[in-house]
Amino acid sequence: MSRDRGPRRLRRLDRRVLIAASVTALSLTASGCVVVHGEREVLPATTRAEAATALQQFTTAYNAADKAYDSSLDAAHVTGALGDIDAARLKAGHANSPSGNASHTPLELTDAKFTIPKKAGWPRWFVADAAANKGGSARWLLVFTRNELGEPWQVAYLTLLAPTAVPKFKTDKDGWAEAVPANSAELAVAPGELSEHYATYLKSGGSEFADGAHTSGWRADREKATKPGLAVQFLDQPLTSGDYAPLALRTADGGALVFFTTRYYQKETAAAGTSVPTQNKDVQALTTGEVQQTLTLQLVSNEVALDPKRGGKVSVLGRIEGLTSAQGG
Repeated sequence: MSRDRGPRRLRRLDRRVLIAASVTALSLTASGCVVVHGEREVLPATTRAEAATALQQFTTAYNAADKAYDSSLDAAHVTGALGDIDAARLKAGHANSPSGNASHTPLELTDAKFTIPKKAGWPRWFVADAAANKGGSARWLLVFTRNELGEPWQVAYLTLLAPTAVPKFKTDKDGWAEAVPANSAELAVAPGELSEHYATYLKSGGSEFADGAHTSGWRADREKATKPGLAVQFLDQPLTSGDYAPLALRTADGGALVFFTTRYYQKETAAAGTSVPTQNKDVQALTTGEVQQTLTLQLVSNEVALDPKRGGKVSVLGRIEGLTSAQGG
């Protein structure tokens, strides 16, 4: 009488499969071909060599787009706040000069320094700090980001700062920086809430922000905007999701340098019997509707701030903004 040997054969098969899998794993480890899951492993966002390549690719694309006034030429290299500002600028330029930018001067970025955080999860990002042939002696700080390995690096934030205003960052023994979580409770304002707090401050004031050109100074300028025969109103909104998400780097003093985005509307209303002042050609190129008594401008603004430890005041160091659209009425 024959016996059923199925279970024994299955056990032998299972052992062979396990042995084969183990050998495969060992060979992968020995050859260095190990898959690392970026969503779990704490790793540098990129290499310094790759960061330098990304900066060069951005500069080349940016110059091509600026020379031709064609946003399709650098669309793959910009995103978020800078993407909005850049696309609108090129759209207006093309409308007013379809043959291209006659005054184009290529942007040159030199003496680049890269601050690369070591972190888990996406997005991966890093900061390039470079000298430029535009903007005087200011350093150009560009924040590169991407959401998955196959994507190109894109610049989401651009800020110009005086060399003395760029803080020293905290780094480990290998020179990698530290990303600060958006919900960090150890800072004066959590990075993820900074955009909302800033929008509220611009409307109502408060004590969270230190006085400066982009805080108390900007509020004072807005109060002076209304003139006889022309009322000017402002509405600020936070932008915090997707490619507009704030990004923060730990500074050597325990605080953080935070890049964040806001959007605001500026509505100009002329008195009865008068009209809104004529805007320049770039504004006209981005305006829809007939401008009579009102003109509503929509602008995107990217800011960079020093966010100290709890108990301190946030200092807004820089702000670059651009008109993205306008509506007449």
